[in-house]
Amino acid sequence: MIVDIIGRLSEEVKGKSFTFVLVVGTTDVSLIPGITVAGASPELTMFTPAADAEFLMTGRCRSIDVVPITPDGIPTPALISRASLSLVKTNKLVVNAGSRVKPRIPHLDLGGEPGGDIRKWGVREEVGETILENAKSLGENLQDEEFLVVGESIPAGTTTAAATLEALGYRGVDVVSSSSPANPKDLKRRVVSEALKNGPVDSRKLIFKVTDPVILGIVGLVSGYPGKVLLAGGTQMTAVAALLKEWYPDRLKDITIGTTRWIVKDPTARIVDFVKEIGVRLSFADVDFSLSRHEGLRVYERGFVKEGVGAGGSMIMALSRGVSPSDIVNSVDDLYSKLTQI
Repeated sequence: MIVDIIGRLSEEVKGKSFTFVLVVGTTDVSLIPGITVAGASPELTMFTPAADAEFLMTGRCRSIDVVPITPDGIPTPALISRASLSLVKTNKLVVNAGSRVKPRIPHLDLGGEPGGDIRKWGVREEVGETILENAKSLGENLQDEEFLVVGESIPAGTTTAAATLEALGYRGVDVVSSSSPANPKDLKRRVVSEALKNGPVDSRKLIFKVTDPVILGIVGLVSGYPGKVLLAGGTQMTAVAALLKEWYPDRLKDITIGTTRWIVKDPTARIVDFVKEIGVRLSFADVDFSLSRHEGLRVYERGFVKEGVGAGGSMIMALSRGVSPSDIVNSVDDLYSKLTQI
C-alpha cells in the first residue's frame, strides 16, 4: 500500500498517467574509501549510474559486463524499479546530468560534466548553470503526462546532498541516509566540513562548490515542468526539495517525495522531521521484502541499499494502478531469478 505521511499522494496519483525520468551522474566523492557501497570498489562506482540506466531500460548492463548483483547477492535497486514499472504502462527516459561513464543506450544529455571532489570543488559554476538551464528546458517540454516521476543514480549522492543542505543552513549530515546499514556519518561529516571550509561567500557559488550534477539536473527539470512531480528517491531528494524552496519556491506546492519504507524507518536519518521543516509532502511504498524468495532481497529489510534508481516511486506508481505489494515482490523475485540464472 501507499502510506501518506504528509499530503494525499495516494489519492492524487491513483490511475494517473506518468513519465518516469532517471537522472544519472557521478561525483568524485564516491572515490573516497568507505563513503559508499554503491559499487564493488570506489573505482567501479563510476560505472554504477550508467549500468543502472542500462538495466532499467534493457534488462542488462552494457557499460560493464557483470550481473547487477553484489558478490553477496544483493541486487541494484534498478531491479526493483524495472520490475515495478514492468507491471504498468509508462514512458521511461534516461537523462545524463554528468556521468563519467555515459550510458550505452539512447539518452538525453544536459551538457554537464562529472562532479568533482567537493573538498576541492563539486560543479564548476558555468557547468552548473548549463545543467540548470538545459534541464529546465527539458522540463518545459515534458507536458503530456499527469505526473512526472523522477529517480536518480549517483554513488555518494547522500554525501553531496548533506553538503548541499549544510550550505543552505540545515543540519544535512543528520538528515541523510546511506546505502549501508552502518551509515558512515563521521566520515560524511568530515568531508562536508572540509568542503564548506573557506567556501565562497556567494550562496549560489557555494552550492555549486558542494553539490553534484544530479541534484542540479533534477532541480532544473522540476523548475521547468508545469505539473505535479514525484521525487522518487530518499534523503537525496530532500536536498532537491530544499534547493527548490530556495530558488523556485512556487514549485514546492506540486512536489511530493516518494520513497521506500526502509528510508522512512532508517534510524540513522530523519527524513520525516526534515520534510516537515521545509514544507514538502512525503509518501512511501509499504512493500515487505521479507516475503521474497531470495536472501539478496530479504536483506533490504535489514538496511542494505534502501533506495535508488527511483525504486520507491516506481513501487508507488505500481501500487497506484492496483498492483498489490505481493505482486511487486513476485515480479522482483522473478527478475532476480532470471539474472542469477545467466
